[in-house]
Amino acid sequence: MKKKYIVRLTAEERQSLEALVHKGKTAAYRRIHAQILLWADEGDQGPGLLDSEVAETVGVNARTVSRLRQRCVEEGLDAALERKRRMREKRRVLDGDGEAQLVALMCSEPPPGQSRWTLHLLSDRLVELGVVESISHESVRRVLKKRL
Repeated sequence: MKKKYIVRLTAEERQSLEALVHKGKTAAYRRIHAQILLWADEGDQGPGLLDSEVAETVGVNARTVSRLRQRCVEEGLDAALERKRRMREKRRVLDGDGEAQLVALMCSEPPPGQSRWTLHLLSDRLVELGVVESISHESVRRVLKKRL
C-alpha cells in the first residue's frame, strides 16, 4: 500500500529527535513519538520503514504510526511530538435564567400528592414549562448541587 503522508526530516530535525530519544528526562510519549518519526523518516538519512515495521520496532500499533505520520506532515514536527488535544465542547443545558427558574421551582410547593420535589419531577416540570426542550435528572442534580 502506498503511503499518503511521507515524513522527510532535515538533518537538524533528525538531530534534535535523536537528542530527545537519548535525553535522560523526557515524557515517555514524546520519546516514543520521536522514535516513530525517526524510523519512519524517508529523507536522506532515514531508514523509511513501513508503518507495520515501525510499529513492531517501537512497540505500538501500526495505526498509531500512521496517525503520527499524518500529524507530522499536516501540522508539523512540534505538533507530532505532543499529545493530540481533544476537541470536546460541552454545551450547557441550562443558562442563568434556566437555573434561576429551577431554583425557584425547587423552593415552591411540590405537586399535589408529593411531599417534596424529586429530581425526576423537577426535570419533567422544566420541560412542561418550556424552559428546556429536554433535560436529565442528573443535569438538574448538578445545577442544584452547585447553587444550593
